[in-house]
Amino acid sequence: MKMKFLSILLLCIVGLFYSGTEADTNGNVYIAGTEYPGDAGIAKFWNNGKAMNLTDGTKNSDAISIAVSGKDVYVAGHEHIGNYDVATYWKNGKAVRLSAGTNYSNATAIAVAGTNVYVAGIEYTRIDGKTKYFAKYWKNGVSVNLSDGSPMSAAWCIAISGTDVYVAGKVPGANHIDVAKYWKNGVAVNLTDGSRVASANSIALAGTEVFVAGYEYNETNIMVAKYWNNGTVVGLTDGTKNAMAHAMAVSGKDVYVAGYETNELVKVAKYWLNGTAVNLTDGSKNAEANSIVVSGSDVYVTGYENNGTVDVAKYWKNGTAVSITDGSKNATGNSICVVK
Repeated sequence: MKMKFLSILLLCIVGLFYSGTEADTNGNVYIAGTEYPGDAGIAKFWNNGKAMNLTDGTKNSDAISIAVSGKDVYVAGHEHIGNYDVATYWKNGKAVRLSAGTNYSNATAIAVAGTNVYVAGIEYTRIDGKTKYFAKYWKNGVSVNLSDGSPMSAAWCIAISGTDVYVAGKVPGANHIDVAKYWKNGVAVNLTDGSRVASANSIALAGTEVFVAGYEYNETNIMVAKYWNNGTVVGLTDGTKNAMAHAMAVSGKDVYVAGYETNELVKVAKYWLNGTAVNLTDGSKNAEANSIVVSGSDVYVTGYENNGTVDVAKYWKNGTAVSITDGSKNATGNSICVVK
């Protein structure tokens, strides 16, 4: 399938159908993702199994992140318009473009605080004949660059605490090796030293503590899933198999990280609770866990699992899988939230 932009949205609502999943007893489950009926992906979200198309499939698009505030549903991603992917978010199905469409851009995460809408992302711009790559965020549509244009810079996630804005991602260091980092109000905090390729993919806040999940390659060129807590590194895998930490959540003293670890050549979707792995799939088919949220005593994870032919978008509640697509077309769940 076409992967979301990590390895990683129309001025009207263009479709609505019911996929057969009942409402969860714990509340409303919202999932943003992408389905591929053909070559072009359709950005969409599901609310308790009801799928809302955000694009019509004539142009490739992705829905990567979702947030719910009151009765309003916000989804961030991109839609291909003209010659470029354009960073976009949709509020209740109505598209808000974040760039002019004259260069490549992508919205990778969204957060809503009061009346303010924050979107993290990436934009490529030609300056003096050279392509500049900016990790950035937009606040109510106004862009804030976090990097200086270094190649392949990216902002993957965003979190808000009061008036403070936290964004995590990666920027190449002096030796052109990606450094995992986060920014607090635009000031960078390096999580790795630039000796090995790394990225910060998710950020969570708990009081004064900052948690960031991602990966770093080891000395044998294996990708190790890990997280950082106020700068302290916690390895989630032993470095013998490639693994990725896509997303994280913190609930009380518990730290949850979702991602995958390879088993031979197959990706096993899983999450780690305080460093202990919980497998979501059996390793017989490729699968990934892309997003995680904790609601009360329940743990929700979304991603995909291959059925032998195509990737099926699904979520797991406390380890039990719920398919949100019918398995006839490639699809993935990229982001999940639960509203009681």
